[in-house]
Amino acid sequence: MTICLLRRAAPWLAVLMATVPAPAPAQARSSGFRNGFAPDRLARIDSMLDGAVRQGEIGGLVAFVLRDDQIVYERAVGWRDREAQVPMTTNTVFRIASQTKALTSAAILMLMEEGRLSLATPASRFLPTFARTTVAQRTDSGVVVVPARRAITIRDLLTHSAGVSYGGEAHLAEQYRAKGLGPAAGFGWYTADKTVPICETMETLGTLPFAAQPGERFVYGYNTDLLGCIVERVSGVSLDRFLRERLTGPLGMRDTHFFLPVADRARLATVYRSDSGRVVRADTGARGQGHYVDGPRVSYAGGAGLVSTARDYARFLQMIAHGGTWNGRRYMAPHTVALMTTNQLGALYGTGTGFGLGFETVEQYGATGMASRSTYGWGGAYGSNYKVDPVEGLVIVVMMNQLPNTSDVVARFQTMVYAALVESRATGAR
Repeated sequence: MTICLLRRAAPWLAVLMATVPAPAPAQARSSGFRNGFAPDRLARIDSMLDGAVRQGEIGGLVAFVLRDDQIVYERAVGWRDREAQVPMTTNTVFRIASQTKALTSAAILMLMEEGRLSLATPASRFLPTFARTTVAQRTDSGVVVVPARRAITIRDLLTHSAGVSYGGEAHLAEQYRAKGLGPAAGFGWYTADKTVPICETMETLGTLPFAAQPGERFVYGYNTDLLGCIVERVSGVSLDRFLRERLTGPLGMRDTHFFLPVADRARLATVYRSDSGRVVRADTGARGQGHYVDGPRVSYAGGAGLVSTARDYARFLQMIAHGGTWNGRRYMAPHTVALMTTNQLGALYGTGTGFGLGFETVEQYGATGMASRSTYGWGGAYGSNYKVDPVEGLVIVVMMNQLPNTSDVVARFQTMVYAALVESRATGAR
């Protein structure tokens, strides 16, 4: 009976099977994507970067992209030293300037976790000259110096809402210059040539008037250098040693230093500067090549002093992205990392973006290109930049040394990374 039924059904089964597509070969079923990225779209990035070097827009850079801790893009383009015809390599060391701030912020928060200070602790507990700070206010009749309305706290320094600038404002510049700060210190933030420890410089800073009242507005300046001094005062060791023993050493960041070992001099990128849309070699000194090899090696500036590589810095960001852990070791608690990466300033910072305890945050999709909401990051004065996008599992690091820099190559690179990400997780997360 069963055999007869199958025979009668055979013509219908043949018709049915003819309407069902045959299984595709395994190779055809594969998207060909690399962890969600289209290879042909990644190749566009190569062309753009090569063109930027060929046209003289940049001297060179290293670009590094991770997704879910897997490398999806790593490339060195251009020259480490164009005049000597030394090509850029992925292990090139760069001056990272304000990218130093995130590590110093992590250091101060590690001390907070140990109960040695709090976000409400006044800076004056560690810096006596901050007991009675002042603010220079412009009025119709000129500039008036008035007392600060309240004490500057650790929280103020972490969020750059202490009113402390780099002293470049017209009504502050001459007073800061006279004390070896502001215009007298390179671009204001530069301290690698100083022959005194950072705390001595910060004590001097406390005698000068600031740009705004504490908590009044976002003012970018020496805030994280002050935090670096506080790390030294609380821990009893230099900031250099604290970071090496508590962060960079355990994380395996072997190429991250305040001053580059002399033996690695050849790996340090040359600084170029933009000049009418093309790059030229920067001069020596604070506003050019700097003192990151032959400097006094005394002043460890928590706001702008480190050198590093793309891979090294990405390792630190991976630890943050994993909620404070990396390779089985816990550095910070998840709640602490959440404080760092959540907007703490409300509308004081800007539209569509915020600022946490060490990072800029994306509050509105489109505010900083294609980065998802909850993305955080920052950059450095020499042109380097980074983003961590938790929605997409991305860590994006671009290292270059160009100061001043008028090129938008980093912004174009970041846009093209997102354009190459064709398997997105961001639906509904805009």
